Amino acid sequence: MIEWAVDGDTLHVTDADNAELAVNGDELDVSASDVGVSRPVDETVALTTDELRFPHAVVYAFSLGLEEQYELDPSGEPLALSPGEYIVDIDTEIKAYLRFAGGATIEKTDDYEEIVVSFPERTRVILGVRCRHEFPAGTITVPDSPSAIAEAITHMAASHKTDRPDRSYPTLRGHPSLIERGNELEISDCIRSDTPDHGIELVVPPDYESLFVTAPLAYYLQATVRTTDEGLGNRSGADLERPRLRLRDHAIEEELSPMPDLERDVERLLRKTFFLDCLVRNAGPYGTTLSEHSLLAALGLDADVLYHASPQDRLATYLDVPYAAIKHRLPEWHLSTYVAPAYDSVETLPFLLDRLSMIYTPRTSELEGQELVERSLEDFYRGEGGPAELASGIEAGRAAERGGDPGAGRATTGQVASVDIVKPDLRSGRTHGWLADGVPIDVFKSTPAAYHNRLDFLERTSDSTSICVVLNDPEMAGEHDDVAEIYRQRSEELTMDLTVAESLETADLARILEDDNDFVHYIGHCETGGLCCPDGTLATSSLDRCNAQTFFLNACGSFYEGMSLIEKGSVAGAVTFTKVLNDHAVKVGSTFAKLLVHGFSIERAMGLARRRIMMGKDYAVVGDGTHSLTQGESRNPTTARLEELEASGSDRRYLLTLDCYSTRVTGSYYFPHTETNEYAYLCGNESSFTLSEPELATMLEETEASVIYDGDIYWSKELSKRFDQ
Repeated sequence: MIEWAVDGDTLHVTDADNAELAVNGDELDVSASDVGVSRPVDETVALTTDELRFPHAVVYAFSLGLEEQYELDPSGEPLALSPGEYIVDIDTEIKAYLRFAGGATIEKTDDYEEIVVSFPERTRVILGVRCRHEFPAGTITVPDSPSAIAEAITHMAASHKTDRPDRSYPTLRGHPSLIERGNELEISDCIRSDTPDHGIELVVPPDYESLFVTAPLAYYLQATVRTTDEGLGNRSGADLERPRLRLRDHAIEEELSPMPDLERDVERLLRKTFFLDCLVRNAGPYGTTLSEHSLLAALGLDADVLYHASPQDRLATYLDVPYAAIKHRLPEWHLSTYVAPAYDSVETLPFLLDRLSMIYTPRTSELEGQELVERSLEDFYRGEGGPAELASGIEAGRAAERGGDPGAGRATTGQVASVDIVKPDLRSGRTHGWLADGVPIDVFKSTPAAYHNRLDFLERTSDSTSICVVLNDPEMAGEHDDVAEIYRQRSEELTMDLTVAESLETADLARILEDDNDFVHYIGHCETGGLCCPDGTLATSSLDRCNAQTFFLNACGSFYEGMSLIEKGSVAGAVTFTKVLNDHAVKVGSTFAKLLVHGFSIERAMGLARRRIMMGKDYAVVGDGTHSLTQGESRNPTTARLEELEASGSDRRYLLTLDCYSTRVTGSYYFPHTETNEYAYLCGNESSFTLSEPELATMLEETEASVIYDGDIYWSKELSKRFDQ
């Protein structure tokens, strides 16, 4: 679902996921076109100009006559194309392809903000664009039967666009078919015909725990899944409870551990296979200079041979690579979800596989004593404050919880809903989701409704992102002013509609939540009866439907009201577990707002924002925490850590460590822009650079990132001014 419009010399392209691509041209002439570009696209338009400007991106050019490929040098050297017929692949948030005949020069601007494609004269160019998000292709109906679920998981792989190592690119893994519960197994002929059989089998015990845990591995390997009662039959010596991985043509049958150690085996197999695919794919048409690529030679692996090998042959080679030999080079896995192993949970599997999440069984324990305080302090960005400051801050937070010092707290005289928080047993992963009973810390608490709601919002069309800020207590005007200004500034770069409302009564607040708003930022109070208004409280459970796609209820004890909004139609939102201090709420609210409108997912934005305060564990995310409200300048939001090194002489030196990843598009890479860097890095792997003060100022100015420095978090472009002497 792609829409486009022209404003002067700028073409605006928008997709169903609120991603936006702005293409600028000199005296740009735009018209509809039905000419193809020999690439998968959703829409084509004809552009006539002598220069086109795109947001910063990785760029490849393909010569159709010579069948050669060129890549724009990441370090900044222009790419000159001699006269011919070309397709240029521009890897922006909305995938873009240019097809034209003639010569061209492609280069990056000095600040790395834009890609410029220039022609010797006015030239007609066909622009093809493709939405990166794909809707599920069809629906599979399953009864309450492990063997039926196994067959449904087998057919999840029908959404893959390739069986080569390029499947590690997120754009080449489509959204799996939906699963719904029913009395009989129903799989359409179309889905069956698109499901590959590579001779790779996963045989697991006939229980939901094993099936859910192995589902991500089966999906990525495009394996056939069977239950042990069917897959092994009555073979002599067969352990019907022992899962195994089979490669038919190689007569390989690798035993896996039973639960719970099966979780560890699956994690290692998936991480190893995915990582090696990311390295081997560089022998294909979409390769780049990865810093991790040299590991293949150390392992004695031939990328060219493996790239063209069959999936079964390639996997057989990977199985011979010891996990210990690559463990230290593996990117941290982006997402883990803890799912109740029950028939009721089966409908969430396609959404989790679309994000390539690890799936684990949920386990919790009680928080002991001051453990919640201690865990909050572990995450807190400590600046120059000493132990006395920390102690006073903790005491202030606890006083607010007890109802003391009402001037410092965001609580009212009414009763605030209490939440019984538990400690989750978290396995590996950067971000954690929870699809089970209980309310754990350090996870986003989701429901099946959140994922279905996301699909509903993707089907809607909108020309802009609508944001509504609601201030329902004048004493909290500080946060209101801060976040409104942040949204206004961002609206100068992205198409946004901002509405600001104050002192809404219950009927008006209900109307805001029932209207088609992409984000509602509520600033006020919350009691057991609901969100506080001048004429009473609004219980969100009383709404007929919530059409606010995302929200932040920055009020004390808003967890249950937020969960109700998810069940009523929202995708995700930020909430609090208990009473919070007003100055803490202002810090969290303003930082969350800035990160959210720069493309960070809701969980990652909240994870960073709450670390600005000592009692950050009081804040959480409900719904699908991987969801993003808008796009950023970079498809994969970046966080940096900045440390000043010991001075050697008069020159100050700094260590800048970049961390770029996304819970939505794992398998991507990023290229840090320093004068000396020649490599791209896999998302999830950090990169570090020692820089002088002028070099640091330049890099911060040219990088869109949140920066953790001196005990707080800043936006890179704003922080750069400190070092630009």
